[in-house]
Amino acid sequence: MAADRVPPTAAPAAPDWNRILAPYKGVHLGKSLWQLGSTASLFALNWWAMVASLEVGYWLTLLLALPAAGLLTRLFIIQHDCGHGCFFRTPRANHVVGFLLGVVTLTPYQYWRRTHALHHAGSGDLDRRDFGEIHTLTVREYQALSRRGRLGYRLYRNMFVMLVIGPVWQFVFKHRLPIDTPRDWKREWRSVMLTNLGIAAVLTFAALTLGLGRFALVHLPIVVFGGALGVWLFYVQHQFEDTYWEEHESWDFHRAGAEGSSFLDLPRWLHWFTGNIGYHHVHHLSSRIPNYSLRRCMEENPELSAVTRLTWRHSFACARLKLWDEESRRLVAFADLRDGACRSAASVT
Repeated sequence: MAADRVPPTAAPAAPDWNRILAPYKGVHLGKSLWQLGSTASLFALNWWAMVASLEVGYWLTLLLALPAAGLLTRLFIIQHDCGHGCFFRTPRANHVVGFLLGVVTLTPYQYWRRTHALHHAGSGDLDRRDFGEIHTLTVREYQALSRRGRLGYRLYRNMFVMLVIGPVWQFVFKHRLPIDTPRDWKREWRSVMLTNLGIAAVLTFAALTLGLGRFALVHLPIVVFGGALGVWLFYVQHQFEDTYWEEHESWDFHRAGAEGSSFLDLPRWLHWFTGNIGYHHVHHLSSRIPNYSLRRCMEENPELSAVTRLTWRHSFACARLKLWDEESRRLVAFADLRDGACRSAASVT
């Protein structure tokens, strides 16, 4: 895959990571308030501009949905930082703002917060592929599936399903009733129900004012475009060729952060819309660093450059990667199985 890679063998050991990253963990309340206020205001203005554009032509509404989707992604990153407890100084402030943003992003705050914490705790761990992950099979596991099982996995990993059908299913439908959630997750279930009530209140207000049809014409494109952008970002930040996967007994948290998370090197304006989440390796090494401090952290610490770097153009090569080959220790495409490029596949067949 066309990407710049510097082997992370010279990266500091875990205790050094803690020392290096500690100065960047503090919350800057002014920056947090400005980021929240400016992003929410721009999103509201963009949303109402889309309402007005319905009188001109739906082509203009769809065009305006693109920056709105970027702003929705930025709001999601703020909700994300609230979930990590690094956007405000008190848990209560983080939880209140996170919940309110969850109504806008269609994402129950406490439910997402817990599943995302599981992602951070086990990213790259072959024995902990459960909540909060893009499901990834090894070559051996795929080869062991029935024909129907292989078809199901291929459909799941299809890019149209992943970027269009998947986000709509996840944000519009599954988040309303996540039946895979354990019943003893009482706080998370309460968050789901309260978020649904909040969404119902918004829809009721829309029905009494704008009309549900016009509301859907405006908001659904934002959800579709924003969901596709968000899933793509999450995908390429972990699903690249020389990513990190290990069995649990060999798994290491800091190696998973430095080697299993990419640096998505975007233009500055795209970093703004995406809340600097492209500095994903920094975020995984320390999730308590606010999004507005991630870039400075990387720029001031050359150790953080020893990771996989992807440009936006290079990131599209990740789309073909579907399986972890335990022998060659890289992600491979389905076509590599047919070409005999995976030694682990050959050993199974």
